[in-house]
Amino acid sequence: MISSTMAEKVVDPYAEALIALGSGQGLLDTFAADMRFIAEVLRATPELGQFLANPVIKAEAKKNLLQQVFADQIHPLLLNALKLLTDRRRIMFLGAACRRFLDLQRKLQNIVLAEVTTAIPLTEAQQQSIRERVMDFTRASGVELQTAQDPELLGGVVIKIGSQVIDLSLRGQLRRLALQLA
Repeated sequence: MISSTMAEKVVDPYAEALIALGSGQGLLDTFAADMRFIAEVLRATPELGQFLANPVIKAEAKKNLLQQVFADQIHPLLLNALKLLTDRRRIMFLGAACRRFLDLQRKLQNIVLAEVTTAIPLTEAQQQSIRERVMDFTRASGVELQTAQDPELLGGVVIKIGSQVIDLSLRGQLRRLALQLA
């Protein structure tokens, strides 16, 4: 297992370079969408991450797979960066690089990440309402929502922004009521 501080030291320069490249080329939003896509593919297919992290597999095989998987899906400059990561034997950090890039991009563009958990799926109008309230609360210029469902909430919503948690769920209200009664 690779320590998080080691991963940060390896990932930061690559993420910062991609931020600079994307900003300089006017492709920052494109790169961000591509990085979200790559992160989702890695999450959905753990075998891909295992293949890329395997030190026994030759770099050429990894680059060929990256070409097959992402060639028509992501910007060519970003695909070349992935191949560079492969050549430098850093492709095992691809997931961490995606997360770090997105963190830097959000910080650069004053966008906050709000992790929203509800008992049932949110409508588009509800998502927009949450975005507006989070923007008012944080004074950010934009909000990126990550939604999840947890039927144990019973109802309501839990919003996590950084280290701050806003629990407006029925389960949270019942827990607070039980603490007051005890």
